[in-house]
Amino acid sequence: MDFEFTEEQRMLRDSVRTMLDRIATPAYIQQSDVEKRYPYELYDAFIEQGLMQMPFPEEYGGLNGSVLDFTIIAEELGRKSYDFLGAYATSVFNGLNILHNGTETQKRYWLPRLISGEIRMSISMTEPNAGSDAGAMRTSARREGDHWIINGQKVFSTGAGAKDNVINLYAKTDSTVPYQKGVSLFLLDNTTPGVELRKLDTLGRRALGTYEVFLDNVKIPADRLLGEENKGWQYMLSGLQLERLMTTAGYSGAAQSVVDQALEYAKERHQFGHPIGTFQSIAHMLADIQTEVEASRLLLWNAAWQLSKGNDALMAISMAKLFGSETYVKAANLGMQIMGGYGYIMEFDMQRHFRDARATTITAGTSQMQRNLIAGLMGLKVK
Repeated sequence: MDFEFTEEQRMLRDSVRTMLDRIATPAYIQQSDVEKRYPYELYDAFIEQGLMQMPFPEEYGGLNGSVLDFTIIAEELGRKSYDFLGAYATSVFNGLNILHNGTETQKRYWLPRLISGEIRMSISMTEPNAGSDAGAMRTSARREGDHWIINGQKVFSTGAGAKDNVINLYAKTDSTVPYQKGVSLFLLDNTTPGVELRKLDTLGRRALGTYEVFLDNVKIPADRLLGEENKGWQYMLSGLQLERLMTTAGYSGAAQSVVDQALEYAKERHQFGHPIGTFQSIAHMLADIQTEVEASRLLLWNAAWQLSKGNDALMAISMAKLFGSETYVKAANLGMQIMGGYGYIMEFDMQRHFRDARATTITAGTSQMQRNLIAGLMGLKVK
């Protein structure tokens, strides 16, 4: 097992990092957070640099990139802002779902539009009474001639309100069978009549926006059903490994950014005539958290390597997701402690990491769900 990047992968990493340094400046990051503003300029740069093409096959306008390429991009985006990664990866994740589960006609219609930047994509699964228990969803869709009629409510739909966004929405299409056999996936424009969006005021991750989605007799053409009817549950599960790998890469990049900022502060801040980083209590905090961040990164790249080889990487990804999210939370907490009052001031970036990190042990599968999954893969029947 060799985690050394190839020359092409190093060039990819460096080009992404250079682009981010140019556009995602500290002022831009702060503006996106404070004004709760979608990073449209950065998204346009993803398109211009070919990052949106990277994971897709050449026949649909892509670059045939690998899982490792995708992970490199995700980690670099996470270094700037975990929310910026969301802007990129949510569109890619949903596009790959179309690639793997859509009809050939759907692939040729949707993927070039996504890759070119004509549209972006978000996902709506969670409901007020159906979070980790996705099988409890109540949003329904019924067929009427050449159309589907959708009614219900979704919540925590990240990026749903962005311009030119297509919501990838899961709904029940057969309530007479177990939920695994009665859910379907639909693609609907966020401007479709009957769709109402309400932006939620969240503690962190404020650039993309998190929305409630209300669906009142929303009428969409029959071809907006992705793939086959009642296969949505399989489609949902088919992309979870890559989704969680993507989020874990973001945690890794963001946590390292926290350590870098705290270390820089510890070298520059003087108390009692010395840099505070020379005090053992501060130095040990930094040494401990750098060790944990590096450990989380090794778990990430082990999982990415396994998935790139076509192996079942569920155990590796679940452990990496669990440890990576909790390491990011811990790093941000220690970063706040090291920076003291300055970390608490809104003009410094540490407080944003503190707020953004808190959601990572909840989204994309809670830490408790990851522990249940890992235990189950160990042969334990957890209730």
